[in-house]
Amino acid sequence: MGVAQRSRRWLVPVTTVAVVAGVGALGPVVADASPKLPSITAQDLLAKVQTAKVDGLSGTVRADADLGLPAIPGMAPGSRELTDLLSGQHTARVAFATPDKARVSLIDNQAEQLWTTDGTSAWAYDSSKREATKLTLPAHKTAKPEKALPESYDPQSVAKQFLDAIDPTTTVQVSGTEKVAGRDAYKLRLVPKTEKTTVGSVTLAIDSKTWVPLDVTVMPRTGNDPAVELGFTSVSFDVPSASSFTFTPPKGVKVTDQKVPATRERPHSVPPQLVKPTKPGAAQADKKPTVIGTGWDSVAMIRGANTAGLASSPSAGPLAQLLAKAPTVQGSWGKGKVLTTKMVSALITDDGRVFVGLVTPDTLQAAAAKAPR
Repeated sequence: MGVAQRSRRWLVPVTTVAVVAGVGALGPVVADASPKLPSITAQDLLAKVQTAKVDGLSGTVRADADLGLPAIPGMAPGSRELTDLLSGQHTARVAFATPDKARVSLIDNQAEQLWTTDGTSAWAYDSSKREATKLTLPAHKTAKPEKALPESYDPQSVAKQFLDAIDPTTTVQVSGTEKVAGRDAYKLRLVPKTEKTTVGSVTLAIDSKTWVPLDVTVMPRTGNDPAVELGFTSVSFDVPSASSFTFTPPKGVKVTDQKVPATRERPHSVPPQLVKPTKPGAAQADKKPTVIGTGWDSVAMIRGANTAGLASSPSAGPLAQLLAKAPTVQGSWGKGKVLTTKMVSALITDDGRVFVGLVTPDTLQAAAAKAPR
């Protein structure tokens, strides 16, 4: 969920004028929707969402994903490999309190993965392995201990990713109201105008009192079933107690103590984020992705991927099995393998670059042709 870090970012007011000015079309609320709520324009709803602020919350989040990933022979159902995390149903109990307390508990197949931080220390626990890691966090202000927490179970963070993609190629409208986790919510619908993206629409359920996103539903350009739905099944906006973020390892659990540097990467087995549309930018010294394109057409390029020989190595894992079946493509950018689902496309080049986005395969190759070597 990346609750503390991402929620603080969410709660900091964004330049509302800039967001609203980029909207391609603003539709009115549907008058006869249920539950009955006061009418609101998309522009006003966007402004309220971007300035929403709560000091804490707790609840249960359900994630339901069907990205159309192919089955991989030999992978046991329920395993926490990449293809399992990007498909099926998952449930997480979440909590956060400003400024730096967060907890995510992911329950699958009677096993629990837990990430929690009270601002001074953080724990990562896997009940299936009977292992826990205690992370001592840096005291200086530049430290970002919340990076140890997953972000994929935070409807606010995921909603913000799509709101950041709003530009003149997006139609934005309030399409009605609905009940989410027992709360009245407006439905804010984003529809890309470009045909280069695999996203058909994104609908955000916005709480009518706190203006916090409660649910995100992503529809593919083709098909009638959601590709991703992430939302609260229960939620409270009361600030959780400090004890909610403490953790005592069960008896017999192996505990590893670590000290976290400021640039620490998140632990393994953290649920992956959605590949989000974003703004263009250059790669940084810390190997952040280079973004080619803008808005819904944006593609992220990652350098230095060790992909050589994967397709011919049976011991290389699930990615190797996917690549072995993937078609080979080539162009002015070079040669590589392309992986496609109904939502996410990826191009893995022979020279170690990976291009990924919520776009068509042709858009990926066009981005690769423009990308720096």
